[in-house]
Amino acid sequence: MIDFNDICKSYGKQDIFDHVSFRINQGERVGIVGPNGTGKTTLFQILSGEVSPDKGDVVIPKKARLGYLRQQLDYYDPEDKLIEFVCTAEGELGRIIEQIHALEKRLGSGENSPSLLNELGHLQSAFEAQGGYDLKHKAAAALAGLGFQERDLEKKMDDFSGGWQMRACMAKTLLAEPDILLLDEPSNYLDTPAVEWLRKRLKGYAGTLLMISHDRFLLNSITNITLEVNSGHITRYPGNYSYYARERVERQRHAEAAQVNIDRERERLERNINRFRAKATKAAQVQSWIKMLDKLEDADLPQDLHFKGTIRIPDPPHSGAETVRLEDASFSYDGKRMIFSHVNLALQRGDKVGIIGYNGMGKTTLLKVLAGRMPLTAGTRTLGHKVVTGYQAQEFAELLTPEMSAFDIVREAAGGLVPSQRIREILGSFGFSGESAEKRCAVLSGGEKIRLCFARIFVNPPNFLILDEPTTHLDIAAREALQQAINNFAGTVCLVSHDIEFIRGTAKTIVEMRPDGVRQYLGGYDYYMERVAAEQNTAENSKLSNENNPSSGDSRKDQRRERAQKRQELSRDKRHLENETARLEKFIADAEAEKDKLMEQWMVPQANFDFATNQKRLAELECDIASATEQWEKSAAELEQLMVQYNAIHES
Repeated sequence: MIDFNDICKSYGKQDIFDHVSFRINQGERVGIVGPNGTGKTTLFQILSGEVSPDKGDVVIPKKARLGYLRQQLDYYDPEDKLIEFVCTAEGELGRIIEQIHALEKRLGSGENSPSLLNELGHLQSAFEAQGGYDLKHKAAAALAGLGFQERDLEKKMDDFSGGWQMRACMAKTLLAEPDILLLDEPSNYLDTPAVEWLRKRLKGYAGTLLMISHDRFLLNSITNITLEVNSGHITRYPGNYSYYARERVERQRHAEAAQVNIDRERERLERNINRFRAKATKAAQVQSWIKMLDKLEDADLPQDLHFKGTIRIPDPPHSGAETVRLEDASFSYDGKRMIFSHVNLALQRGDKVGIIGYNGMGKTTLLKVLAGRMPLTAGTRTLGHKVVTGYQAQEFAELLTPEMSAFDIVREAAGGLVPSQRIREILGSFGFSGESAEKRCAVLSGGEKIRLCFARIFVNPPNFLILDEPTTHLDIAAREALQQAINNFAGTVCLVSHDIEFIRGTAKTIVEMRPDGVRQYLGGYDYYMERVAAEQNTAENSKLSNENNPSSGDSRKDQRRERAQKRQELSRDKRHLENETARLEKFIADAEAEKDKLMEQWMVPQANFDFATNQKRLAELECDIASATEQWEKSAAELEQLMVQYNAIHES
């Protein structure tokens, strides 16, 4: 259990936390959300002891081991090999490995005494006894899940880019298996396969998890508690991000309704007080009304959040039916190593295409080819009739001229052909209204720079939009606004993103770039995952069948008997899970109905309405619904997996 007791923290005149108190129970999986700059990372720094609060304290179990993945790189020895760095996780084994490395360096520098060799031998024995070689195996598996190749294990840390070094830090943090795990934007440097791996890894984590993230996919998949950090306060919600988003809207609606009732009651009391103030016979009653008026408090309305307004993409100019076509397309930077080869791809007007795959597979290169920014090494690219391309490069935000204003950036892109008023209208469509249009690029946040990029593109509206990691630096609300804008856009969209929820919400076609070529799936992300799972299952069943294909009749009888037994077991488990999911669905429906009834009473309370009891019961129902929903999701997932096995057995 972790207790935050009356925490206050300020930086200069900015109050980060204002008398914040809350509890995190052992084993909870907590998603931390809120606008950028509101103190989410500061919360982790206070918890880890890196930053001291101005007031209050944090209480954690004394023997609890803390693992903390920061947004910035931890210190590492440039000479460390990748596998060695990951294996130096906190714990006894990590300390032994560090001691071994220190002795090896001394011996390598020429210091060669019998005592050092003897000490090294003892440490190596301790390393083996503590399961050190198993640790290396686990480290290699974690690194593979995060996209590293076997040949990378012996490379030095300095041989990797910052993004890959962050992945190594993640593997190291996860390998330590701490009791309390703090993850600050863990998916920032991950491609979609690595995010899927991380999701599965965190599903199996048994400790207490706190995760700051703008990744709705991870938040929905992993967390069961949500903490909203905003305006110096922290609000707890008993559910994942989707539950939080719905519940926040509901709380807002009910709080506004309650405020209407409070305002009416305040007006009634003031009216009575003014009417009867001068009458001596009503003096006692007037005093009672005055006391009631003094005690009347406004409803606790949720603080304003996130991105203000919507993102409005201008209507695209009309184009031909086909947007772009690649035929037998290949690309190489050096004429030797092919980034991709023999790609055939045709996009039609209105298509929404998501390109996914491991980093290094050529996703960005393919976008640049589609945009006409890079010529093909071989093959052809054909742009459709009246197609106008708008391209957002991944690195655009970092290339903005610091001293230029947002208005200047868009005016420059317009080339002097667009009136100033129209430029301001475009800027307003992407969240730069009034004085904010004059903000210098040097003071813009990462999210503001991304939105400025969109304004720059749409000052001359395209009908073919090509986006490379468009959600980088955007908070959740801005991502949702952009997602809605893309869905409403009548033109063609082709995008690369590591944000799985964004891909799920926008792409109707998935193009996967793999080492063995490019595969196209004419459906959304969920369809793609189903097809991949089916392909893997078919391959595994085929392999199993080849390995166990006996020639004798007796063996075939044994196989049939085993399959029949397996079908019987699966049928029993299937019935149990179906009954359990049905029971949970009924429980949730009944609880939701009771909650709605209480909410109606809250909005139009009777004379004897007990607000306190009503509020307590609502809180109980929220917890019950969240817990039952989590159980239902688990049972439904188990049932889905079982059905795959069940169908495979029946088809065999």
